[in-house]
Amino acid sequence: MKKIGILFGKENTFPPAFVERINEKKPKGIVAEAVQIDVLEQGEATEYAVIVDRISQDVPFYRAYLKNAALNGTAVINNPFWWSADEKFFNNCLSTKIGVPVPKTVLLPSYERPDDTSEQSFRNLKYPTDWNRIFDTIQFPAYMKPFAGGGWKNVYKVNDAADLWRKHSETGQLVMMLQEEIVFEHYFRCYYLSGDRVHIMPYEPRNPHHLRYVVDNPTKDKKLLATVREYTIRLCQSLGYDFNTVEFAVRDGIPIAIDFCNPAPDADVASVGQANFDWIVENAAEMAIEKAKKHKEGQMNLTWGRFVSDIFS
Repeated sequence: MKKIGILFGKENTFPPAFVERINEKKPKGIVAEAVQIDVLEQGEATEYAVIVDRISQDVPFYRAYLKNAALNGTAVINNPFWWSADEKFFNNCLSTKIGVPVPKTVLLPSYERPDDTSEQSFRNLKYPTDWNRIFDTIQFPAYMKPFAGGGWKNVYKVNDAADLWRKHSETGQLVMMLQEEIVFEHYFRCYYLSGDRVHIMPYEPRNPHHLRYVVDNPTKDKKLLATVREYTIRLCQSLGYDFNTVEFAVRDGIPIAIDFCNPAPDADVASVGQANFDWIVENAAEMAIEKAKKHKEGQMNLTWGRFVSDIFS
């Protein structure tokens, strides 16, 4: 019997619905459950053919557990080695190489030095920073956000240089990105699941959290929606994610990728709505079942991005 497990934290709707849906389908020789971890000994295999990871970004113990599981053949969704290495600034860098539009972006040194560093640790960093070049490139107003992380935490709108410096002084040791503002006519959040499963959701990031998926008169432009779908697949396959969300702001008819490093995306029915919730539960269940069927003992069963596989091909 092959087991599919889901590893999660505070979520109360998606994980049990995911487990229930797989077991309702009764795939031959496959069962789903919440992951159970007792003693974690180095090199020991888990009992799971597939694990869907929803929490290891917040719990280092779980991330170590998943790396060990992957080493012993578990198909972990998403790849814990790549997830540990990835961040949003690299996502943008990669996007410029694969032809998906992104906002103009620069990376800012942290306002406070990291622990156990001194001025000597930064002798390779030119001082003072050429702020005028940054301002000319990005323009104001702009958005400042952490180069790694999510959940709309520590995101600032900055209106001029003085506002930037004041808000940057609040960010401590966080490394921040400064991005041009995209004034958009449409906005989308897209679920992506392994291969080519894409669900495009009209989204309004300016609404309160529980109303962001409530959009009046969403566009039906087939060409635009086809481009959004194609860009979503291109980004996620290049990065190597099996489960992700991609956000696009549409300016002058062109979808611009705003955020696409969301390997544990919101899937709570109270925020995404019933129809979107039903889609993600059904398709995540199907994806996990397919992974379990393809699972092979004695080998790595992970997804790697095309940019990685191209390097070694």
